[in-house]
Amino acid sequence: MQRSDFHFELPAAQIAQFPGDRRGDSRLLCVDTESAGLRDAAFADFPQLLAPGDVLVFNDTRVIPARLTGHKQTGGKVEVLIERITGPRQALAHVRASKSPAEGVRLFLEDAIEAEVSGRSGDLFKLRFEGDEDVLSLLERCGHVPLPPYIKRADARQDHERYQTVYARKPGAVAAPTAGLHFDQAIMDTIRARGVDIAFVTLHVGAGTFQPVRADRLEDHVMHFERYEIDAQASERIAAGRERGGRIIAVGTTVVRTLESAQRDGEIRPCDGETDLFITPGYRFRVIDGLLTNFHLPESTLLMLVCAFAGYELTLSAYRHAVQAGYRFFSYGDAMFIPAPAKSAV
Repeated sequence: MQRSDFHFELPAAQIAQFPGDRRGDSRLLCVDTESAGLRDAAFADFPQLLAPGDVLVFNDTRVIPARLTGHKQTGGKVEVLIERITGPRQALAHVRASKSPAEGVRLFLEDAIEAEVSGRSGDLFKLRFEGDEDVLSLLERCGHVPLPPYIKRADARQDHERYQTVYARKPGAVAAPTAGLHFDQAIMDTIRARGVDIAFVTLHVGAGTFQPVRADRLEDHVMHFERYEIDAQASERIAAGRERGGRIIAVGTTVVRTLESAQRDGEIRPCDGETDLFITPGYRFRVIDGLLTNFHLPESTLLMLVCAFAGYELTLSAYRHAVQAGYRFFSYGDAMFIPAPAKSAV
């Protein structure tokens, strides 16, 4: 397939620039993969779409305040986005400047942080931070929320809470697993009360999630790597859910990529690693039976994943409906729920 096959027109006014007043107040588009039907609902209705015995799988990564601004020792402005913390005072980062800093150049960031460029790793810069304070503490004290490029504003106080899931535990992401932003504690409690089990896996979302697909042919696209981890408790809950006939429902595309990357013959065992799995139409899903997801960018790898799960024509039809019905798109936008058809659930 071609990248252009996944294009759709989206009015700029439907790109959500701010979160809603409260978590859980968003809209929910329900997609019926058996009848190809679409139903408008509220996210508050989501727990009623789950059945006792289902397992809802969340990504518990925590977004770090990874964006820093400042200047080089030569005076030129610089913007740093930490991609991965690699040691107590080391990190890999994207660095934007009028001229890329060479090895040995010092960066002065947020009037409080001094770092030195110690080398390169592909497109990323290796940074070594001065002082005794570890990188994560520096970021928590001085960094900015790394809002996506389609949110055309600086981060605000509310973003420190709202661009983070209520169950975030493990710091390391530079983008939120946005399908989880709709859940508040009350909705989580309602889901548990219905007899639905909950499992947590971790995938640290990288800035590569926003990289456009530049190749015309999908098979020519090079996918970025992201780190994931699945512990014994999550593995056991997923296995138990499958044993009792429950559905394994992924909250977000990051959970899909984690589970489908980690599976061996359809089974999930405790593991950790990196994944560059690129899911496109024609992929055979081996773990998940349902997907809750936000609406994604045109021609993006995430839209391609949704098309692979729900079907190309049905997904694009759902997106056209969402545009016409005024749904809010992307990170702070609305959601859609896609259960697998019963006849092909795995």
